[in-house]
Amino acid sequence: MLEMEARPVAIVCEDGVRLGGHLWKGLGNSACGAVVINPATGVLARYYHPYARFLAGHGFTVLTYDYRGIGQSRPATLRGFHVRWADWGKQDFAAVLDYLHAHAPDGPRLVAGHSIGGFLPGFARNAPLIDRMLTIGAQYAYWRDYAPARRLRLLFKWHIVMPLLTALCGYFPGKALGWLEDLPAGVANDWSFRRARIELSHPDQDRADILKRFADVTAEILAIGVTDDEIATLKAIRRALAYYGNANSVEAALSPADLGVDRLGHFSLFHKRHAAGFWLDSLIWLRDGINPWPGKPFESLIDKGKDEAFANRCYIKTKGMM
Repeated sequence: MLEMEARPVAIVCEDGVRLGGHLWKGLGNSACGAVVINPATGVLARYYHPYARFLAGHGFTVLTYDYRGIGQSRPATLRGFHVRWADWGKQDFAAVLDYLHAHAPDGPRLVAGHSIGGFLPGFARNAPLIDRMLTIGAQYAYWRDYAPARRLRLLFKWHIVMPLLTALCGYFPGKALGWLEDLPAGVANDWSFRRARIELSHPDQDRADILKRFADVTAEILAIGVTDDEIATLKAIRRALAYYGNANSVEAALSPADLGVDRLGHFSLFHKRHAAGFWLDSLIWLRDGINPWPGKPFESLIDKGKDEAFANRCYIKTKGMM
């Protein structure tokens, strides 16, 4: 496989905000499709570049980008920069999907979404354009879904320390702490004060529209859970996946042993060491819509109502981000 390089692109959202990204033109058959890679919260798009090069080398056109307020899409100052999680879906992802559709009109339109990146498409007006999604640890940080053994620690970190520092600084200084990238105040507070249902964090008049947007998504979805992920537990993934009620969704729960490693956690699947394993298998879903892990449904690992006990038993220490 040839090592692929990308060209920088600028994507203009409906509200005029410019996003920085990179576009890889795939080799070979353009019918493989075009993939948008949606990052996790506070993670630079370049973290996913190795996976993007891999996909492009196998024939996909791939677009990576930073959400507004992050990396190449960061303004001069985050103080007073008003943005919420939903804006990343309604504005940023919607603009990116339109851009990809215009520049790679052939083949299916695909999304690889990590953490919140697998949930944000549901906010977009044009999400019905999506043909297929691969989500990895996709959830929205409701604290009761955290792995029980680490819940109090994560509650203190993300739901007490983060909002206090955000109020003090006018944004969340995650980079200085070595936790994640700096975050706009609205995004940090969305994380810190997330309720059990996503729509409850929005005004009454907006809730029906939010639910309808998610209901309009009819893509095929393969939701990947990792059994030692302390944030995106299987319960958390199912909470988020339930919003895509009209999508054809399947689940697969992967353990470190399945991939021949000691640890996976929330981030490892995007490391190059998985190129000959998980990355190669993911092509089967993105290209053909075939679940490469049919023997790994969530039900094969947990009994109904006992997913927390499973998450507790499988917990390993990771940095953990959204």
